[in-house]
Amino acid sequence: MNKLARATRQSHLGRQVAAAERLLRRVLLSEIAIPGLPAAWVAVAVTPEPESKKILAKEDPPLTEALAAPESLPKPRRAAFTRQVFEFDGERYDFNLYVPPLSPLSPATSTSDALTRVPLVVMLHGCKQDAPDFARGTQMNELAAKTPCLVLYPEQLAKANQMRCWNWFDSEHQGRHAGEPAMLAALTRQVIARYPVDPTRVYIAGLSAGGAMAAIVAAHNPDLFAAVGVHSGLPPGAAHDVMSAFSAMRSGGQSRAPGGPAALKDVMPTIVFHGDADRTVHPDNGDQIVLAAIAALKASGVALKRSIIPQEMPAPTGELRHTLRTVYSNDDQRHFVEYWSVEAGPHAWSGGSAAGSFTDPHGPNASAAILSFFLQHRR
Repeated sequence: MNKLARATRQSHLGRQVAAAERLLRRVLLSEIAIPGLPAAWVAVAVTPEPESKKILAKEDPPLTEALAAPESLPKPRRAAFTRQVFEFDGERYDFNLYVPPLSPLSPATSTSDALTRVPLVVMLHGCKQDAPDFARGTQMNELAAKTPCLVLYPEQLAKANQMRCWNWFDSEHQGRHAGEPAMLAALTRQVIARYPVDPTRVYIAGLSAGGAMAAIVAAHNPDLFAAVGVHSGLPPGAAHDVMSAFSAMRSGGQSRAPGGPAALKDVMPTIVFHGDADRTVHPDNGDQIVLAAIAALKASGVALKRSIIPQEMPAPTGELRHTLRTVYSNDDQRHFVEYWSVEAGPHAWSGGSAAGSFTDPHGPNASAAILSFFLQHRR
């Protein structure tokens, strides 16, 4: 009988240890639902696990009692960089989404504020790129983890453009309610609805064709975006077909505000990066974007003060590489327009990683500058 009693106690202890191990594993893997956490967040924010683990987890008994102590807060959720699909107008668009580690607030907080709401940055790749490549090259995810903020990388369809360029030069893709601008705005709104995004801190940026499309989308959606970043891109309305696109890329295009002069009342804080050695998109296009942004600000009554900040970076040859940073700020020193002209800068993302395509690792860090500029502004 004594042997039987010892064996029984050991069996119970073994089951308790096994249950504790399962509890710890589920907490670490963020499988336990957090009170007040939206179901959509649980469904899409956590990286999927092998089906075998999911089946085992479903067989575990309820463990809500173990988390009932109000003084114990749930662990921060892990970062995730997921590949997803968005359906719009009969097409399926791939996109990548980076979600940083986020910590739930106190369980006493209202359900609507179960998670701290964070900014969202939409990043549009250039020609011959895709979403993962652009993420590697810009390294925006690494910055977003520290901020924290979400980063959305929409991806162009190969059948829409063989080189995966956004069709910024096509008049069918230059309006608010149709084409690629409408799709990108709809995708952005879906992410805002499904994730803990602060809707007053949503931003958009892009490189080359992506920069040109970012300028178009922001110009048509001032009710959605708080600021825009254009790297090596062109102003809205610079072209209306392929021939005019090549002309604007060779010698610079004129900015045409959507809706005419009346649209100038919509203020869009703008940061521009452009290399003065860009042989693909003429640097005059950067000038035009900046001039249009300044005109809109002045028309809205915002008084601006201009300052020029020379900066130097070491070049591969060991020589200093100059960057001219022109800042337009208001009385409280908030920057409404920034223009970074990079000496000897090619058609590439300044300060980007060589792990991605079309990057210039030796230039100033465009990702850090753009994110810092964005976070000064709320819609």
